[in-house]
Amino acid sequence: MSPSRPRPRKATKRAPARRRPATGRDFWGTAAVEEEPVASIRPIDEPAAMVLSLGRPPLRGHETAAESYFQAVYDKAVALAVALAAANGLLESPGDIDDAQ
Repeated sequence: MSPSRPRPRKATKRAPARRRPATGRDFWGTAAVEEEPVASIRPIDEPAAMVLSLGRPPLRGHETAAESYFQAVYDKAVALAVALAAANGLLESPGDIDDAQ
């Protein structure tokens, strides 16, 4: 004979939740707000420069392999960021680079 299971408790009705009145603001903002121009994005030459300045990864015996994997991740992140900027028209053109110098 198997042990009997405890019977489920009867569900009690909960009091309805009190709702706050709407604030009247649109969730995404209003059209009246002027947006500041977005600065263009310039691809970086060395994506891992800041991380490499911290020194070798503290993975005893696996530093070289870890560095190469980390470098691959940094390169992929920069490639995706540049592609996203280009798709949204935010990538700095070569003419913009000459003007800034």
